[in-house]
Amino acid sequence: MRLLQTLTAAILPLTAFAARKSTGDRFNDYHSKQVSSLAPIKLDDVTYNEMTKAPRDYAVAVLLTALDPRFGCSLCHEFQPEWDLLAKSWTKGDKQGESRLVYGTLDFTDGKQTFQSVRYTIKTWGQKRSIDLEQLMLQTAPVLLLFQPTVGPNAKPDGAPQRYDFITGTDKADPIHAWIARHLPESRHPPLVRPINYVKIAVTTTAALGLVTFFSVAWPYILPVIQNRNLWAAVSLIAILLFTSGHMFNHIRKVPYVAGDGKGGVSYFAAGFQNQFGLESQIVAAMYGVLAFATISMALKVPRMADPRAQQIAVFIWGGVILGMYSFLLSVFRIKNGGYPFFLPPF
Repeated sequence: MRLLQTLTAAILPLTAFAARKSTGDRFNDYHSKQVSSLAPIKLDDVTYNEMTKAPRDYAVAVLLTALDPRFGCSLCHEFQPEWDLLAKSWTKGDKQGESRLVYGTLDFTDGKQTFQSVRYTIKTWGQKRSIDLEQLMLQTAPVLLLFQPTVGPNAKPDGAPQRYDFITGTDKADPIHAWIARHLPESRHPPLVRPINYVKIAVTTTAALGLVTFFSVAWPYILPVIQNRNLWAAVSLIAILLFTSGHMFNHIRKVPYVAGDGKGGVSYFAAGFQNQFGLESQIVAAMYGVLAFATISMALKVPRMADPRAQQIAVFIWGGVILGMYSFLLSVFRIKNGGYPFFLPPF
């Protein structure tokens, strides 16, 4: 009996050494495979269990995804290139394996048993309702799990993995890179490096050169238009009419275009200064425009007329237009303010 105890005590250190060597060999194998492919290791149920089992002196980041079209997971397809880019950048920046991190991807079609266990983990983490596998994929995929080391200087006492849920709908690798780096010990964290988009550079350069060429050729024709005083006067007048008639009020308050008057008809003007309809602002802008045009014509055009009789007729016409429009404007103002006592005929 004493001899058996002695042999057991002598074998235990060797067993522990063999276990440490085994987990080290596992990391070296996975890291070598990742360096050779510069991509996350494609997993199934067996390789997933082998990679994440304890004891483990390395970390594992596994993306649970569903790329089969029948699951309709658009976020899975959008994020997959970002996930591959993250694994490639990390692997290229850490070829010696100093961070002790391995990337893997487990698709639902290759790891249904693993997803079954993940469903139980999700249920124990707070989701109390029962979800079948396909419904789980449609509602929660993709899911990122980060397994911390179970042995070694950076071992975590709790063997449960950290989980990143894509509840915000992010499809970029940048926040995932920051999340992984934050949960790893203070060691080498290779940066995320995006490849140079030569197509975008070529398109931007071509567009810039095209704009420069267009303006250099068309500038002699564009400059007179820009310097045209009448054009700027027209643009300024239109802007003034829009904003003085309540155009911004309509956009801020989201007012209706028209409303019923309660008698089966349509009301075009809203009573009160804090109410307004969309069509009302357009009618007011048209009235302001007619009044402005009539006033400008009376001040500039009529005095230049050579025929006195034609000039007299123009004065009567434009005077009548101003009187009619101003009378209509006062009637609208009385609708807005029922206590206003003044008016002009014919309204």
